[in-house]
Amino acid sequence: MIRHPRQTGVAFIIVLWVIALIAIILGSFAVIARTEGLQARHLFDATTARYAAEAGIHRAAFELRNPDIMTRWVADGRPYEFDFDGTKVEVKITDDSGKIDINVADNILLKALFVSAGIEDARAEELADAIVDWRDPDELASPKGAEDSEYKSADLKYLPRNAPFETVSEIQQVLGMDYDIYHQIENSITLYSGRSQPSPGYAPIEVLRALPGMTEEYAQMIVTQRQAAQPGSPPTGLMLPDGTPVVAEGGGLTYSIESRATLPNGASARLDATIRLGGTGIGGKPFVVLRWRDGENS
Repeated sequence: MIRHPRQTGVAFIIVLWVIALIAIILGSFAVIARTEGLQARHLFDATTARYAAEAGIHRAAFELRNPDIMTRWVADGRPYEFDFDGTKVEVKITDDSGKIDINVADNILLKALFVSAGIEDARAEELADAIVDWRDPDELASPKGAEDSEYKSADLKYLPRNAPFETVSEIQQVLGMDYDIYHQIENSITLYSGRSQPSPGYAPIEVLRALPGMTEEYAQMIVTQRQAAQPGSPPTGLMLPDGTPVVAEGGGLTYSIESRATLPNGASARLDATIRLGGTGIGGKPFVVLRWRDGENS
C-alpha cells in the first residue's frame, strides 16, 4: 500500500503534538511534586521551630526556679541563648511587676505611657480616662473619659465592663483605642502585678520611658547597665531621674516570656507567653499559662 506524502506529514505532526502533550504532562507532574516537597519541608521546618520555641518557654520556667541566685535567669528582658537539637533558641523574660497594670494604674501613668508611645497629649488623656472608666464600678465619666452614653453615641454594640479587665487584649475595646496603639503598648501592660507603679528593676524600656523626667537616652542607659549586671549582683548607684534607686524589688511569680527558635536554614518561630510559676496553690504544677500567643513563622 502506497501512503500519500500528505498523509505522512499529518501523521508526523500528530506524533509531535502527542510528544509535546506528554512532555507538558510530565512537566506538570514534576512541578506538582516539587511544590508538594517544598510545602512538606516548610511544614516540617515550621513545626520543628515551633516546638523548639516551646522548649524555650519550658527552659525559662526551669531557670526561673533555679535555687542558685548566682545562676538563676534574670527577668529584666535580657536575652538568653541555648542550642536545642541544632536549633538556636533565644529567650527573653520580663517580670510582670515591671509592667503597667491596667487594672491598678492611675490615669496619669496611663497617659504617660501613651505619650511615650508617640500619641498626642489630648488623645493620650482621652484614652487614659476611658481605661479608668472601663474598669471602675460606677457610671460617672472621667473628665475626658467614656461611659455608656459615649459608647452608644459611637454606635458600638457593647458598653464598658465597669469591672476589672479580664485579658490584656480587652483594652482594644476601650473607646478610642485601635490596633496600632494596642500593638505599641502591648508589651508594656499587664493584669498580674497588682502594683500602682512598675518596678524599674524589671521594667522594659517602653515602661521606663513613661516614668517622670525620663528621656529615651536615659531609659536606654538604665536597661544597658541593668542587663550588664551579674545575677545576684544588681547595679549600684543606678537611679531614676527623680532619685529613686533602680532596684529589683517587687518581683513576683508572673512572667512574660518571648521565645524565638531559628533553624540553621533560617526558618523560625516565635512564642509569647505569660506564665505563673507553680506551687501548692495551683496543684503543684511547674507553671500555669495565663496568656499564650503563637508568633509568625518565617
